[in-house]
Amino acid sequence: MDPRINPYAPGAGTPPPELAGRDKLIEDAAIALDRIRAGRAARSLVLYGLRGVGKTVLLNRIRIEAEARGIEGIQIEAPEGRSLPAALAPPEKGLADSGDLDSDLTALLRAIGEAASACGTAIVLYIDELQYVPEDQLASLITALHATSQLQLPVTMMAAGLPQLVGQTGRAKSYAERLFSFVQIDRLDDDAATKALWLPAEKEGVRFEAAAITEIIAQTQGYPYFLQEWGKHSWDVADRSPITGEDAQRATVNALAELDASFFRVRFDRLTPTEKLYVRAMAELGPGPHRSGDIAEQLGRKVTAVAPVRNSLIAKGMIFAPSHGDTAFTVPLFDAFMRRTMPAGA
Repeated sequence: MDPRINPYAPGAGTPPPELAGRDKLIEDAAIALDRIRAGRAARSLVLYGLRGVGKTVLLNRIRIEAEARGIEGIQIEAPEGRSLPAALAPPEKGLADSGDLDSDLTALLRAIGEAASACGTAIVLYIDELQYVPEDQLASLITALHATSQLQLPVTMMAAGLPQLVGQTGRAKSYAERLFSFVQIDRLDDDAATKALWLPAEKEGVRFEAAAITEIIAQTQGYPYFLQEWGKHSWDVADRSPITGEDAQRATVNALAELDASFFRVRFDRLTPTEKLYVRAMAELGPGPHRSGDIAEQLGRKVTAVAPVRNSLIAKGMIFAPSHGDTAFTVPLFDAFMRRTMPAGA
């Protein structure tokens, strides 16, 4: 079919044509921000989950809808190796420049909050990839936000990050769980995944056979980013409506080839040879999570010997610890990619 009108939109943070299954979360965020603007108590949201579940898309949707209601925002992506103060706009000379990050950020956010209150609005820090902020700086940010909350000033944070973010904020400040609502963003259930596929095509007069929907949901496991990839490739390989099960199977071949060359490859290429061996050992055990001892045994080494590699992979955002002693990939389907890329015995 005509690729010029293909409605699907795979990409990093690219809004999908149908944001299925997320209405309640978006409404909860809107209620929290409206309450904060009005000087009422509310906990803003910290979204966490694996890669490809749509955290960035949701954060952007929350920001866009808030700005449409007159709530101002500052958008930040926290990249690896860059400090939080460097990511934030520098304050004017004489304000928040004592050198003590706790007091500096508190002074800065207090000044911003007082200005927002005088203007009848609120200021929101939208921070993506929050897990990359060093814990001492994260602690200072939480301290500052706690202070403005106590003063009922309309300044807050909406953030997103990988699953390890929950533990990081707790270690940074024990009261973080009382300041924020931590919301896990997961794969879509079958109904929402079907809507994400079906509705964009229907708007273009195209249908899916039930077999095609079944194939795509089975291959993508309901992860929003992958649904967009399979939707795009299913459209491109189909000659006409309806998109058939056979079309979806051909799309699987094309989608995996594209993911292997881009989405998965860019993460693989950041790893050292030792880190690649570690994640290949994880992949041999399956999707996970896996006990750290089982991974070490697969490598033929002691847990203590490979612990530095595990810590490095966590710092890079490749893996996380869902519970003590367990290890899992932050990227869905990465185990299968590793088995394709590094065959056993290669």
